[in-house]
Amino acid sequence: MLCFGMVQRHQVTVEEYYRLGESGAWGHQPRVELIEGEIVEMSPIGSKHAAVVDLLIKQFTSKTESLYIRCQHPIRLSESSEPEPDIALVRGEARDYVDAHPTADDVLLLVEVADTTLPYDLETKSPLYARHGIPEYWVVDTEARQVHVFRRPQEGTYLVRETLTATDALDLPETPGGRMELGEILL
Repeated sequence: MLCFGMVQRHQVTVEEYYRLGESGAWGHQPRVELIEGEIVEMSPIGSKHAAVVDLLIKQFTSKTESLYIRCQHPIRLSESSEPEPDIALVRGEARDYVDAHPTADDVLLLVEVADTTLPYDLETKSPLYARHGIPEYWVVDTEARQVHVFRRPQEGTYLVRETLTATDALDLPETPGGRMELGEILL
């Protein structure tokens, strides 16, 4: 039943989400992801966003050998959440995920590049990732030229939060000597 002034929401599972996609429910295929049972349309990828993602991939590729770098691919967090972060550093290699997407247990780091989505990435995705035990989460704020770093998830929040700038550096998880100078990615 629809009423004026009310929004009806329908919770869907990951399986229903895939069936909807296969049935052509999105029409021209906009970019969507499933967050806590809701299908969320993602913003189009602008040129600055794409450039920062490419720079991150270049940095991660040059500094990590034993980790698999996924770019804008799903991570299965639960039966109702399958986000598509800009970058995920996961254990293993591509062949390990032929039959299923990585889960929270496989993830070492998730990165979102925020040009138009900063509040969503900080207020919705951060607690989602913390609830699922993602050990480290970065939000690259392209406008302010900052990286928001979240570590040590506990009880749905991150205990360690810091904001870094282009003059700072970050150590990559499980990567000896894998230090990233943020000036290399903050345009």
